[in-house]
Amino acid sequence: MSKLFYYFFIGIIRFYQMAISPHLPASCRYTPTCSQYGLEAIKKYGPFKGGWLALKRILSCHPWGGSGYDPVP
Repeated sequence: MSKLFYYFFIGIIRFYQMAISPHLPASCRYTPTCSQYGLEAIKKYGPFKGGWLALKRILSCHPWGGSGYDPVP
């Protein structure tokens, strides 16, 4: 079941990176981008912990949040 979620989340992020992101202006305040961070977190920690880390990162990506280099822990 975990592999199903793993591929599901990876697929959603890759779809966003290939189909949606190229049509939007660059707006991520972090390096690596939030979608790349999500991919790395899910690959490193799995769909649940990695998904949680990605969600926390996305929620902090706003004008009053942090910025700069922020790798996956």
